[in-house]
Amino acid sequence: MTIRPLVRQRRHTFYFLRTIRGFAPVFLDTDVDMSRVQELREAARESGRRYSPVAVTILAAARALAAHPRANAALHGVLRPRIETYDRVDVKVALDKTLDGERVVLSAVLRDADVADLDEIQAKLGHYRGGDAGQMPEFAPVRRLQRLPTLLGSLLFRRTVRPPAGRRRVMGTLAVSSLSHRPVNGFHSVGGTTITLGLGQITDRPVVRDGRVVIAPVMRLNLAFDHRVVDGAEAADLLADIKLAVEEFRLPVVHGVPDPAEPRGGVR
Repeated sequence: MTIRPLVRQRRHTFYFLRTIRGFAPVFLDTDVDMSRVQELREAARESGRRYSPVAVTILAAARALAAHPRANAALHGVLRPRIETYDRVDVKVALDKTLDGERVVLSAVLRDADVADLDEIQAKLGHYRGGDAGQMPEFAPVRRLQRLPTLLGSLLFRRTVRPPAGRRRVMGTLAVSSLSHRPVNGFHSVGGTTITLGLGQITDRPVVRDGRVVIAPVMRLNLAFDHRVVDGAEAADLLADIKLAVEEFRLPVVHGVPDPAEPRGGVR
C-alpha cells in the first residue's frame, strides 16, 4: 500500500468540497430528445460553424433558469439564514484540464449567460477548453491558491466565497458538468449552486412519437437542487422547462446559418 499527500494541483477541489458540505441535495433526471439539436448542428456545420450539445444546453438552461428566479438564488448565513436572488444567470462550467502534469477539474464562469447568444457561449467554451491552464490568466487565482499551505489555502477559499458577491464570482449561479464524451448515461453532482446540471452521453434510443416507436438521439439530463432553497415541485418545473427548451431550441438566422426547422415555441 502506498500513501501520498494530496497533490497541490487538487487542493482547490478539496477546499470547494469542504465548503459545500452544508448543502442538502436532491436529484432529478429526465431524457432529452436531441434530434433538434443534431439538426441544428448539421445545418451550422455546412456553413463552417460548430456548436456543441453542451453549449446549446447551457444557453437553453440559463434562459430557463432566468424564468425561475426562486431557483436562481442561494442561501447565505447560518444563525440568520437569508436567500439572495440573482438578476442574471452566471454558469459555472467544469473543465477537464491538465495542470503541471496532473489531471484536474477546473471551472470557468460564463457571465450573463441568459442574455448571451449561442456563438458567444460556444466561443467562451472553446477558449477555456483549448487554453493552457498553466498559463491562462483566468486560472491564476487557482494557481496561487494551490501554492499556499493547506490550512491557509482553505481559510482563504472560505473567506473568498463567504460573501454573496464572492460566491457568485467563483461558483456562478448555475453549475454545469458534462461527461458526454465518455459512455456515461447519468452524472449526478453538486456544483456549489442551488441548481446543478449533469449531462450524459447522447445515444440512439427508442422513443414514441405520434404513437409510433422511432429511434432518436437521446441525452440523460440530471438536475441536483439544494432543498434548503427550493422544493421539489419548483425544481421539477425547471427541469421540464430546460428539457423543452433544449428539444425545441431555435437558432436565429444569423451568420448565414438557417434554422433547420420551423420554430415550435422553444427558446428564442
